[in-house]
Amino acid sequence: MKHVSILVPQGTISVVNVAGTYQMLSWVNEFLEQSGSEHLFDIHLVGLDDRAGTHKGLFSVHHQLTIDEVPKTDLIIIPAIHESYAQSLEDNRPFIPWLHDRYNEGAEIASLCISSFFLASTGLLDGKPCSTHWQSAPMFRELFPDVILTDERIVTDAGGIYTSGGAYAFTNLIIYLIEKFAGREVAILAAKGFMIDIDRNSQSPFMIFKGQKEHQDESVLKAQELIEQNYTDKISVEELSNAVALNRRTFERRFKKATSNTVLEYHQRVKIEAAKKEFEKGRKTVNEVMFDAGYSDPKAFREVFKKYTEMTPFDYMVKYKRDAYGA
Repeated sequence: MKHVSILVPQGTISVVNVAGTYQMLSWVNEFLEQSGSEHLFDIHLVGLDDRAGTHKGLFSVHHQLTIDEVPKTDLIIIPAIHESYAQSLEDNRPFIPWLHDRYNEGAEIASLCISSFFLASTGLLDGKPCSTHWQSAPMFRELFPDVILTDERIVTDAGGIYTSGGAYAFTNLIIYLIEKFAGREVAILAAKGFMIDIDRNSQSPFMIFKGQKEHQDESVLKAQELIEQNYTDKISVEELSNAVALNRRTFERRFKKATSNTVLEYHQRVKIEAAKKEFEKGRKTVNEVMFDAGYSDPKAFREVFKKYTEMTPFDYMVKYKRDAYGA
């Protein structure tokens, strides 16, 4: 039997992460029992002290055990913590040595959504691939340069440490863990029962590109505005560097440092985001959207669109257009 510790951190946490994980793993136990097998998971909610985790003051989650009562466990699951990074780290710092000790003894650790920030603060993610909510990716990269952020991924798995993408993507990670511990057949049945797309592996179709503007580089901000205001035009790097009074090499270096994109990538992402919004309205054909986004070559448009969404323009249009549900 696998001992599972679902952490109940201090502060505002994702009750959905806690309850959903508990429910899905309990379902596995119930299924195995009905099949004449023994339970696979011994599940406990584990906290620091008598305080409960909360969700915006509406709900409370009370743990069953404290970390002092769990000297050994097989799988630790950390739900999202919806506090500022500094506050969540301060409130939950006593978890860190316990996580290190359990991991060194063979326990595996899974972070759900933005709990990747807390897990990264332990150093256990250094040099490993990691996902998080796509909206939090710029801040994560800035805070944890030693972690390999693959924010387009739904699930990452490296060295006994797992992470998931944003929000309800945690269900895909739990299905992944069910498959690892209980087998493919049980995972498929669980996915069908909870109506989870077992093959979903990318956050890219859900990402909304708003431009990385949290930095303080005024020259780069000006260049970003120029790109966004003239995205249908062909704008050279030379023209942009001249417009912000920087030599090309300095401009390209500062732009990449500030936005985590090259100038070309940024321009492409602005174009594709505009195209996505048009597809979601459902009023134009693929070719019309292509031309409006500043592309004239269908092959090039398709390749760039798929690069950033992992879907073809047509598939995206069909999936997200306004009348997709017959409205």
